Amino acid sequence: MSEIQFTEGPLLEATKKFPTVLWNDSSDLDELTQSISFGGVGATCNPQIAYTTLSKHPEIWNDRIRKIADDNPTWSESEIGWQAVKDMSVEAAKLLEPAFKATNGRNGRLSVQTDPRLHRSAKALADQAEEFHNLADNIVVKIPATKTGIEAIEDATERGVSINVTVSFSVPQAVEAAAAIERGLEKRKAAGHDVSQMGPVVTIMVGRLDDWMKHVVARDNIFLDYSALEWAGVAAVKKAYGIFQERGYTARMLVAAFRNPYQWAEFQGGDLVVSPPFKWQQIVNNSDYVAEERMSKPVDEHYIEQLRRIPDFNRAYDVDGMTVDEFSSFGPAAKTLRQFLDADNALDNLVRDIILPAP
Repeated sequence: MSEIQFTEGPLLEATKKFPTVLWNDSSDLDELTQSISFGGVGATCNPQIAYTTLSKHPEIWNDRIRKIADDNPTWSESEIGWQAVKDMSVEAAKLLEPAFKATNGRNGRLSVQTDPRLHRSAKALADQAEEFHNLADNIVVKIPATKTGIEAIEDATERGVSINVTVSFSVPQAVEAAAAIERGLEKRKAAGHDVSQMGPVVTIMVGRLDDWMKHVVARDNIFLDYSALEWAGVAAVKKAYGIFQERGYTARMLVAAFRNPYQWAEFQGGDLVVSPPFKWQQIVNNSDYVAEERMSKPVDEHYIEQLRRIPDFNRAYDVDGMTVDEFSSFGPAAKTLRQFLDADNALDNLVRDIILPAP
């Protein structure tokens, strides 16, 4: 980290004051370099973010994608695109190695997401997770918090893969995923393996839960104080965090899919990861905000009472609000999986336009 010129501001100050750590919600090298200067010690990625990064930098990636295609003449567009994603991930992971070594694997990790087209097969997800794990020492692999994904999470953890649970929006998903990681770690330790450098995290996508609450309220004509709709995700994270602390889960929570700056501010002081998009980091760091401990401060009971009028909020907030069988059909989960699948298709189309341009 000696080459990094740190950028003073609220983000860097918060990383000095609290155990809360900052990750960048992208593996774009330019953004990640700047995020590290803000005190960032990790990065996450998903199919949408990967597609955006590759398409945003055609001056870099078009020639590289052509070379991948030339070197592998029998590969499909999907295989070519995913190789580009893997190459990008390895390069981003390199930037995070100092933090990885300094924290014995707790931080300094780059998230790579499993192919959403594998979401129906636990074995395929676990196999690909193991493949991605072997790309670099500091990779953490995203697997969705569906019934199939929970099975893959336990399996991959037992194989030594550090997991970042994704497509997760609720307390029951987060708790079930953390328990699956714990079972995998116990099996791995029982087999005589060292797990001290594993760094699992469990994500709750706060903004996507808020988005779904707003959709449901509009769809079902639910009358409530609309200001409460900005607090569903925050409430779910704080509820899950308390359960994680009580039960002593190894995995830390990770907060992603931000929609406003206070979704960063509300979690300061907690032993967890916050992963805002780069644009929100810039907004926060260019402000005069003074970070304060807010993780222990509960969401206003008025907002909880208002949100309780939404059946899907109760499903997301109560630890027994959903069964594992219901995870993949929960509104934001189904919507997000479909978006990730669409991003896969977009990546295929991007590769096609590069290697076989329209005449």
